[in-house]
Amino acid sequence: MEWLIKKAEELARKHGVDYYEIRLVRVTSTRLSMSNGQLRELSINSELGIGARAFNGAWGFSSANDRERFEKALETAMKIAKLSRGSGRIHLGEPVADNVELKVRKPFKDIDLEEKLSLVKETDSFLRGDKIVNRTVYYGDSVVETLYFNSLGSEIRTVVPRVRFGFSVTAKEGGEMQQFWKSFGGTAGWELVEGIDLHHWTSHVKEKALELLSARFPPSGEMDVIADPELTGVFIHEALGHAVEADSVKNGDSILAGKLGERIAVEGLTVVDDPTLPGKFGSYPYDDEGIKAKRVEIIRNGVLVSYLNDRETAEYFGLEPNGHARAESYNYQPLVRMGNTYVEPGDWTLEEMLEEVKRGLYMLGDKGGEVDTANGTFTFGAKLGYVIENGEIKEPVRDVALSGKILDVLANIRAIGNDLRIEFPGYCGKGQWVPVDDGGPHILTKALVGGLR
Repeated sequence: MEWLIKKAEELARKHGVDYYEIRLVRVTSTRLSMSNGQLRELSINSELGIGARAFNGAWGFSSANDRERFEKALETAMKIAKLSRGSGRIHLGEPVADNVELKVRKPFKDIDLEEKLSLVKETDSFLRGDKIVNRTVYYGDSVVETLYFNSLGSEIRTVVPRVRFGFSVTAKEGGEMQQFWKSFGGTAGWELVEGIDLHHWTSHVKEKALELLSARFPPSGEMDVIADPELTGVFIHEALGHAVEADSVKNGDSILAGKLGERIAVEGLTVVDDPTLPGKFGSYPYDDEGIKAKRVEIIRNGVLVSYLNDRETAEYFGLEPNGHARAESYNYQPLVRMGNTYVEPGDWTLEEMLEEVKRGLYMLGDKGGEVDTANGTFTFGAKLGYVIENGEIKEPVRDVALSGKILDVLANIRAIGNDLRIEFPGYCGKGQWVPVDDGGPHILTKALVGGLR
């Protein structure tokens, strides 16, 4: 690494570049997947690459995964920055020296490939059952070691392990087919997988898929909705989280532009993004611009108090960088991204929420959707729903769609549960994919409900 630092200093003087940063990233990973008892993927990979950025009023970026081209990548990034001649500014701050390795109890390298394959095979066998016509199982682990340095003098080493494991089934009866799934993940080792009750969760997934076969289509119209912790997390990630990413705000793609300090939600609602949470899938010690990760309150008691930012948007809005610049890998530039996004708990129980609902729906899980952060509208699907009548959970419904205006739904929240869960790992797409987690407690609000047909 020392020769890279010296070469970067030399090239910066040569091209008149004031600021540069370099990420040297080594990734080792294992991937397995199985479909209906047939192994579809089994791979072990290792890759070393460099991502170089230089700033001269605008960014220049280049990457390489060949050691012989590392120096060329540095020079190319600086040439691009020099030629761009932009008028932008970035927040610089003080140099940082640190070495952080997220520790695990059982490192992946100590687990035989046969044991990982055995996990996948055993899970597949548990998923077999009457009316189950399709089964999928996947497992993936990785260790990402990053050496970061910049022209300020920062030198940071981080090592982040990550694992994700999940499965799904499709049930069929007559001409009807329904799917259900479950995922687990975190910045942890093999111990995370060992802690999963496979019998319970595979049975749960099968039961819910079979239940969906007999479920009816939901009622439609505006009504009270209780969202479970998973749907709460997805809503707050998609509908609010992307709208507070400062690059979207700066580019005019967010309804929350100019609203810092304003009340945008019901009093009592606090929303946080915290990449420092131990063991969560979206956790990391430093972002990809060498800024220490930190807990950020986005909404505090209904008031918008912060955007998620990077060095450039922090300078633009006159804020301190808060460690939310993330890149998919060494060959991508960092963008403003979430980490672990969630609603802080209130003091309601689910039973108390149900008593508040005369006619409405209890909605569980995430089935994808669309959000327009510029117009402030959204549509989400739930995995499964239940009709609520006079405070009681009744028959199941399927293909449930929840839609409305983001700010209306936030303002209409009537109850926030005391049952916080942040355990819904996934990958967030924004031109590139990064690991995230989200969650919250149950919430009671009002929204437009319809069917996905």
